[in-house]
Amino acid sequence: MSWLRSAVNKAVEVGNKNNLTRTVKNYADSVVQQAGQAVAEGAKLLQDRIGGRNVKSFKQTVKRLEEASVSCRGRERVELMRRWLAVLKEIEKSSSSTFEDKEKNNEQHQLLEEPKSPRRQSMVLYYDSDMGGEPLTFRDVFLYSQALEGISICMILEPPNEDEVSLLLELFGLCLTGGIEVHNAIVSSIQDLAKVFSSYQDEVLVKREELLQFAEGAITGLKINAEIQRIDAEVYTLKKQLESRASHSHDGDSQETNIKQSASPTIEALKEALAHIRACSRLEALLLKKKAIKCGDTSEIHSQKVDKLKVLLESLASSSSKSEKRISDFRVQKEDALKFRVSKVSEVTEIEKELAAEISDLEKQRDELEAQLKKVNISLSAVRARLHNATEERDQFFDANDQIVAHLKTKEDELAKSIGSCRTEADILSTWINFLEDTWSLQCSYVEAKEKETNAEIERHEDYFTNLVKQLLSSYEKELRPPIDRIGKYVENLKSLGDGSSPTGPETDDSQMVNPKRNLEEEYLDYEAKIITTFSVVDNMREQFYAQQGKLSSKENQKIKELFDNIEKLRAEFESIERPTLDLENPTKESDASPSESVASSFTEQAEKEASAGKDDRPQRTPPKSEQMLDPEAELAKLESEFGNVNQEYSTEEIGEWEFDELEKELRSGDSSRK
Repeated sequence: MSWLRSAVNKAVEVGNKNNLTRTVKNYADSVVQQAGQAVAEGAKLLQDRIGGRNVKSFKQTVKRLEEASVSCRGRERVELMRRWLAVLKEIEKSSSSTFEDKEKNNEQHQLLEEPKSPRRQSMVLYYDSDMGGEPLTFRDVFLYSQALEGISICMILEPPNEDEVSLLLELFGLCLTGGIEVHNAIVSSIQDLAKVFSSYQDEVLVKREELLQFAEGAITGLKINAEIQRIDAEVYTLKKQLESRASHSHDGDSQETNIKQSASPTIEALKEALAHIRACSRLEALLLKKKAIKCGDTSEIHSQKVDKLKVLLESLASSSSKSEKRISDFRVQKEDALKFRVSKVSEVTEIEKELAAEISDLEKQRDELEAQLKKVNISLSAVRARLHNATEERDQFFDANDQIVAHLKTKEDELAKSIGSCRTEADILSTWINFLEDTWSLQCSYVEAKEKETNAEIERHEDYFTNLVKQLLSSYEKELRPPIDRIGKYVENLKSLGDGSSPTGPETDDSQMVNPKRNLEEEYLDYEAKIITTFSVVDNMREQFYAQQGKLSSKENQKIKELFDNIEKLRAEFESIERPTLDLENPTKESDASPSESVASSFTEQAEKEASAGKDDRPQRTPPKSEQMLDPEAELAKLESEFGNVNQEYSTEEIGEWEFDELEKELRSGDSSRK
């Protein structure tokens, strides 16, 4: 709160009075002390909310969930899924109550949130110092982790039973988008994947891990995004606020005549309008953030995965056809070898018969022709040698032929096994492609519906924002004309009263009590402060409007620009009125004036300096980007303090708004210096 102390000290220096200095410094010290107490109480409240609950590490919980999802089997997996379902259903049940029910049962919730309450002690939250933000529930941690994908992959590796299928359906109902039909289709697809994956043992081109990664990515694309749900909750709250403001505005139509007859809008109304503008800007920022969030794989990544599987499928089909062709070639070669063997056997058999007959004849001739014994013995030895050679040749041929047949049989068996593996893997790839296409179509339909809904909400919000700015500017234009005209009349009356001579003598004090000039000066200062405040709010609205100028239609822009120009004309008219010299701003004229009159005159003199400084700075700044733009909340608070309308008992919410406005001002000045 050092900025508030320095601002008040600067205001004190303008007063030039010791009593005023002491009073304002004491006021600044009390405000700083109250703000420090409010911040300390807020930190203590946050510590009490978190300290009474069981807070665990976000990262360690995510790691344990992912490890348990892929390591549990059989009965352990069933028990794990049941525990997850119990916790998720409890959180879903606790978060299903509406905002109105929570407001009605606020006292009951406060009793449940006591530090000694058993329900609060059993509530487990998870926090990550790196991510920041508020503590998260188990549902947020479960959706952030890959536990659901891990349990789905386990179902593919090990086919689920009936209990696991029902539990998986309930998990999908709590964690995936779509209805019960979509969840049944996904579970059926997972069962089909598990069935074909059980027969997939020999890898040819595709790795088992890569197929499981594709299935995991498809499940991730269908998961519910916890961030989108939190954004929807905040959007719903802002819409309720805007609807309540709109209904309040319609209920106040009956009082429109009284409002128009008043001199200018009250400070509370100006604050309400500024809060309304900020709520609209926050709603639009949330809708744009929701539109930017993407779930799962993009269309390019999905196309790459499917194209890769299709290419591998074609490669496997080509490899199978080539192997079948080689088998047919080997079979032809085997038939030729068998035919050659049969012809060779018949030929050798004929030769054996002929040689046996010749041996028989020669043996007969040996007995008959002893004289020719030597010649017959030589011939006999030669024939036997030929018979031996023919027999060895036949044996060698038989051995070689047997080896060729065995080799061809081995090759045929290997190729037949390769064909079986290729066909199995081709069936798996076809099933995988169908699963990825089905999940992608579901994801695309959900994303398309979400984008249409978000675009419609943005369009409605832009129309509502334009109508709101147009309505406020029209109202301010009508309400500024009477006070400016009355200011001119006050200036003329003050000049005419200033020309007259003031009474002298002992009756001077009594005449000052009913002095019409003093009353005119007080009314003049009141109207002048309200007009300056209205112009400040219009400047803030101009900044918000030109920040969204590219999103509105040119026709609406032209109308609103005309309203801004009309108000600028009123500002020029107001600035053209020569500001008179007021007795309230010159306390040195009356030596017997009371302390309250000196305080009022010093505040009036400060307001006049700020108004003249605003006139000098206004022609140098542009509406869209302002480097010297004052914060409306700070200026309203300053004007209230000048005219004695500030209550010294501020709430913690108002002090928090002061700090937030000062932070906004520092950020804008930093951005302008960088540019």
